[in-house]
Amino acid sequence: MALGLKLVGLLLIFATIVRALPSGRVVGGKDAEVGQFPHQVSLQRSDGLPICGASIVNERFVLTAAHCVVDKNTTVAHPPESFRIRVGSIYRGTGKIFYVTRVIVHENYGNFLNDIALLKLLDPLPWSNNVKPIELADSEVPAGEDVIISGWGRLSTDGPSSEILQWNTLKALTTKECRQTIDFTDGSLICLAHTENNGACNGDSGGPAIYQGKLVGVAGFVVGGCGTKNPDGYAKVFYHKEWILKNSSE
Repeated sequence: MALGLKLVGLLLIFATIVRALPSGRVVGGKDAEVGQFPHQVSLQRSDGLPICGASIVNERFVLTAAHCVVDKNTTVAHPPESFRIRVGSIYRGTGKIFYVTRVIVHENYGNFLNDIALLKLLDPLPWSNNVKPIELADSEVPAGEDVIISGWGRLSTDGPSSEILQWNTLKALTTKECRQTIDFTDGSLICLAHTENNGACNGDSGGPAIYQGKLVGVAGFVVGGCGTKNPDGYAKVFYHKEWILKNSSE
Protein backbone atom coordinates (compact mmCIF):
# COMPACT_ATOMS: atom_id res chain seq x y z
CA MET A 1 0.00 0.00 0.00
CA ALA A 2 1.80 3.05 -1.18
CA LEU A 3 1.01 5.94 1.13
CA GLY A 4 0.39 9.50 -0.09
CA LEU A 5 3.99 10.58 0.35
CA LYS A 6 5.69 13.42 -1.46
CA LEU A 7 7.04 12.90 -4.97
CA VAL A 8 10.54 11.59 -5.60
CA GLY A 9 11.38 15.07 -6.89
CA LEU A 10 10.65 16.52 -3.46
CA LEU A 11 13.54 14.80 -1.69
CA LEU A 12 14.47 16.39 1.59
CA ILE A 13 16.96 15.03 4.12
CA PHE A 14 18.44 12.11 2.20
CA ALA A 15 18.36 11.28 -1.48
CA THR A 16 16.91 7.93 -0.46
CA ILE A 17 13.93 9.31 1.46
CA VAL A 18 10.81 10.02 -0.55
CA ARG A 19 7.88 11.94 0.92
CA ALA A 20 4.37 10.60 0.59
CA LEU A 21 3.10 12.67 -2.27
CA PRO A 22 -0.34 14.18 -2.16
CA SER A 23 -1.72 11.22 -4.21
CA GLY A 24 -1.33 7.33 -3.99
CA ARG A 25 -2.23 3.70 -2.55
CA VAL A 26 -0.95 1.03 -0.13
CA VAL A 27 1.49 -1.35 -1.86
CA GLY A 28 0.63 -5.05 -1.58
CA GLY A 29 -2.62 -4.25 0.18
CA LYS A 30 -6.05 -5.85 0.30
CA ASP A 31 -9.43 -4.29 -0.50
CA ALA A 32 -11.12 -2.93 2.62
CA GLU A 33 -14.60 -4.08 3.61
CA VAL A 34 -17.43 -1.58 4.05
CA GLY A 35 -17.25 -0.22 7.60
CA GLN A 36 -13.81 -1.72 8.30
CA PHE A 37 -12.09 1.66 8.64
CA PRO A 38 -14.82 4.18 9.57
CA HIS A 39 -12.20 6.69 10.74
CA GLN A 40 -10.52 6.81 7.30
CA VAL A 41 -10.75 10.09 5.40
CA SER A 42 -9.90 11.01 1.81
CA LEU A 43 -8.30 14.46 1.82
CA GLN A 44 -8.90 16.22 -1.49
CA ARG A 45 -8.25 19.50 -3.20
CA SER A 46 -11.23 21.79 -3.53
CA ASP A 47 -11.63 20.61 -7.14
CA GLY A 48 -12.03 17.00 -5.95
CA LEU A 49 -8.52 15.70 -6.70
CA PRO A 50 -7.52 13.21 -3.95
CA ILE A 51 -4.16 14.09 -2.40
CA CYS A 52 -3.77 12.35 0.96
CA GLY A 53 -5.39 10.37 3.72
CA ALA A 54 -6.51 11.52 7.16
CA SER A 55 -8.18 10.19 10.31
CA ILE A 56 -11.27 11.37 12.18
CA VAL A 57 -10.32 12.68 15.64
CA ASN A 58 -13.72 14.06 16.61
CA GLU A 59 -16.82 15.50 14.93
CA ARG A 60 -15.01 18.69 13.94
CA PHE A 61 -11.38 17.68 13.35
CA VAL A 62 -9.39 15.28 11.18
CA LEU A 63 -5.67 14.54 11.51
CA THR A 64 -3.32 14.36 8.52
CA ALA A 65 0.33 14.98 7.57
CA ALA A 66 1.59 18.57 7.53
CA HIS A 67 3.25 18.08 4.15
CA CYS A 68 -0.18 17.38 2.65
CA VAL A 69 -1.44 20.87 3.42
CA VAL A 70 1.55 23.23 3.18
CA ASP A 71 3.41 24.95 0.37
CA LYS A 72 6.45 22.72 -0.23
CA ASN A 73 8.78 25.72 -0.57
CA THR A 74 7.67 27.76 2.43
CA THR A 75 5.93 25.17 4.67
CA VAL A 76 3.16 27.74 5.10
CA ALA A 77 -0.31 26.21 5.18
CA HIS A 78 -2.53 26.61 2.14
CA PRO A 79 -5.83 28.38 2.88
CA PRO A 80 -8.60 26.11 4.19
CA GLU A 81 -10.76 26.68 1.12
CA SER A 82 -8.09 24.76 -0.83
CA PHE A 83 -9.29 21.49 0.74
CA ARG A 84 -12.29 19.28 1.32
CA ILE A 85 -12.69 15.75 2.67
CA ARG A 86 -14.80 12.70 1.87
CA VAL A 87 -15.93 10.29 4.57
CA GLY A 88 -18.07 7.17 4.89
CA SER A 89 -16.96 5.20 1.83
CA ILE A 90 -14.22 2.77 0.85
CA TYR A 91 -14.38 4.26 -2.64
CA ARG A 92 -12.16 7.29 -3.06
CA GLY A 93 -14.59 9.10 -5.35
CA THR A 94 -17.71 8.69 -3.21
CA GLY A 95 -18.76 9.44 0.34
CA LYS A 96 -20.13 12.61 1.87
CA ILE A 97 -18.17 15.83 1.29
CA PHE A 98 -17.22 18.18 4.13
CA TYR A 99 -15.41 21.48 3.80
CA VAL A 100 -12.45 22.78 5.79
CA THR A 101 -12.60 26.01 7.75
CA ARG A 102 -9.15 25.98 9.40
CA VAL A 103 -5.74 24.37 8.87
CA ILE A 104 -3.50 23.92 11.94
CA VAL A 105 0.07 22.80 11.17
CA HIS A 106 2.46 21.73 13.94
CA GLU A 107 4.60 24.75 14.73
CA ASN A 108 7.82 22.70 14.69
CA TYR A 109 7.16 20.87 11.43
CA GLY A 110 10.21 20.38 9.21
CA ASN A 111 12.76 17.83 7.97
CA PHE A 112 10.29 14.94 8.24
CA LEU A 113 9.67 15.68 11.92
CA ASN A 114 6.43 16.83 13.57
CA ASP A 115 4.73 16.09 10.24
CA ILE A 116 1.16 16.46 11.47
CA ALA A 117 -1.70 18.87 10.89
CA LEU A 118 -5.32 19.20 11.97
CA LEU A 119 -8.16 20.30 9.72
CA LYS A 120 -11.21 21.88 11.31
CA LEU A 121 -14.45 21.19 9.47
CA LEU A 122 -17.16 23.69 8.66
CA ASP A 123 -19.90 21.27 9.73
CA PRO A 124 -19.80 18.46 12.32
CA LEU A 125 -19.52 14.88 11.14
CA PRO A 126 -22.62 12.71 11.71
CA TRP A 127 -21.68 9.37 13.28
CA SER A 128 -22.75 6.14 11.59
CA ASN A 129 -21.42 2.61 11.05
CA ASN A 130 -19.17 4.03 8.32
CA VAL A 131 -18.16 7.32 9.98
CA LYS A 132 -16.56 7.16 13.44
CA PRO A 133 -13.66 8.77 15.29
CA ILE A 134 -10.63 6.70 16.27
CA GLU A 135 -9.10 6.71 19.73
CA LEU A 136 -5.56 8.11 20.01
CA ALA A 137 -2.79 5.83 21.29
CA ASP A 138 -1.94 6.21 24.98
CA SER A 139 1.31 4.22 24.91
CA GLU A 140 4.17 3.11 22.67
CA VAL A 141 3.70 0.22 20.25
CA PRO A 142 5.81 -2.76 21.40
CA ALA A 143 8.49 -3.77 18.91
CA GLY A 144 7.50 -6.61 16.62
CA GLU A 145 3.76 -6.01 16.96
CA ASP A 146 1.47 -5.89 13.93
CA VAL A 147 0.32 -2.43 12.85
CA ILE A 148 -2.36 -1.90 10.20
CA ILE A 149 -2.06 0.87 7.61
CA SER A 150 -4.67 1.98 5.08
CA GLY A 151 -5.03 4.35 2.16
CA TRP A 152 -5.83 4.97 -1.48
CA GLY A 153 -2.22 5.48 -2.53
CA ARG A 154 -0.28 4.16 -5.48
CA LEU A 155 0.28 0.44 -5.90
CA SER A 156 3.93 1.12 -6.76
CA THR A 157 6.21 4.16 -7.12
CA ASP A 158 5.02 4.94 -10.65
CA GLY A 159 1.90 2.81 -10.64
CA PRO A 160 -1.79 3.74 -10.63
CA SER A 161 -3.76 4.75 -7.55
CA SER A 162 -6.49 2.57 -6.11
CA GLU A 163 -10.14 3.56 -6.22
CA ILE A 164 -10.92 1.13 -3.37
CA LEU A 165 -9.40 1.64 0.08
CA GLN A 166 -6.45 -0.69 0.67
CA TRP A 167 -4.95 -2.00 3.89
CA ASN A 168 -1.85 -3.93 4.89
CA THR A 169 -0.10 -5.22 8.01
CA LEU A 170 3.37 -3.96 8.96
CA LYS A 171 5.66 -4.52 11.96
CA ALA A 172 6.70 -1.93 14.54
CA LEU A 173 10.47 -1.44 14.96
CA THR A 174 12.47 -0.11 17.89
CA THR A 175 14.23 3.24 17.45
CA LYS A 176 17.55 1.37 17.34
CA GLU A 177 16.34 -1.04 14.64
CA CYS A 178 15.03 1.85 12.56
CA ARG A 179 18.32 3.75 12.83
CA GLN A 180 20.30 0.66 11.82
CA THR A 181 18.10 0.19 8.76
CA ILE A 182 17.67 3.70 7.35
CA ASP A 183 20.15 5.74 9.43
CA PHE A 184 17.43 8.19 10.38
CA THR A 185 15.00 8.23 13.25
CA ASP A 186 13.71 10.30 16.13
CA GLY A 187 11.61 9.79 19.22
CA SER A 188 8.70 11.46 17.45
CA LEU A 189 8.66 8.82 14.70
CA ILE A 190 7.49 5.23 14.50
CA CYS A 191 9.13 3.02 11.89
CA LEU A 192 7.07 0.24 10.34
CA ALA A 193 8.82 -2.67 8.66
CA HIS A 194 7.51 -4.74 5.77
CA THR A 195 8.67 -7.16 3.13
CA GLU A 196 9.41 -6.11 -0.43
CA ASN A 197 6.39 -5.04 -2.53
CA ASN A 198 4.46 -3.98 0.55
CA GLY A 199 4.04 -0.76 2.53
CA ALA A 200 2.94 2.83 1.93
CA CYS A 201 3.24 4.90 -1.24
CA ASN A 202 2.34 8.20 -2.91
CA GLY A 203 -1.16 9.24 -1.89
CA ASP A 204 -1.12 7.37 1.43
CA SER A 205 0.46 10.34 3.22
CA GLY A 206 -1.43 11.54 6.24
CA GLY A 207 -3.27 8.24 6.53
CA PRO A 208 -3.56 6.11 9.68
CA ALA A 209 -1.48 3.39 11.27
CA ILE A 210 -3.49 1.40 13.83
CA TYR A 211 -2.53 -0.89 16.70
CA GLN A 212 -5.21 -2.64 18.77
CA GLY A 213 -7.87 -0.32 17.42
CA LYS A 214 -6.06 2.90 18.30
CA LEU A 215 -4.33 5.46 16.08
CA VAL A 216 -0.56 5.14 16.53
CA GLY A 217 0.87 6.81 13.43
CA VAL A 218 0.36 9.32 10.63
CA ALA A 219 1.93 8.33 7.29
CA GLY A 220 4.94 10.49 6.52
CA PHE A 221 7.65 9.06 4.25
CA VAL A 222 9.05 6.03 2.46
CA VAL A 223 12.72 5.29 1.85
CA GLY A 224 14.14 4.48 -1.57
CA GLY A 225 10.74 4.35 -3.25
CA CYS A 226 7.52 2.49 -2.56
CA GLY A 227 7.56 -1.21 -1.77
CA THR A 228 11.27 -1.53 -1.02
CA LYS A 229 12.51 -3.54 1.97
CA ASN A 230 13.13 -0.30 3.88
CA PRO A 231 10.73 0.59 6.71
CA ASP A 232 8.25 3.46 6.32
CA GLY A 233 8.22 6.51 8.60
CA TYR A 234 5.13 7.68 10.50
CA ALA A 235 4.62 10.54 12.94
CA LYS A 236 4.10 8.92 16.35
CA VAL A 237 0.63 9.80 17.68
CA PHE A 238 1.48 8.99 21.31
CA TYR A 239 4.38 11.47 21.18
CA HIS A 240 2.11 14.17 19.71
CA LYS A 241 -1.05 13.31 21.67
CA GLU A 242 -1.01 16.41 23.89
CA TRP A 243 -0.65 18.69 20.84
CA ILE A 244 -3.45 16.88 18.99
CA LEU A 245 -5.87 17.06 21.92
CA LYS A 246 -5.09 20.70 22.66
CA ASN A 247 -5.55 21.84 19.07
CA SER A 248 -8.60 19.71 18.29
CA SER A 249 -10.69 21.14 21.10
CA GLU A 250 -10.87 24.70 19.76
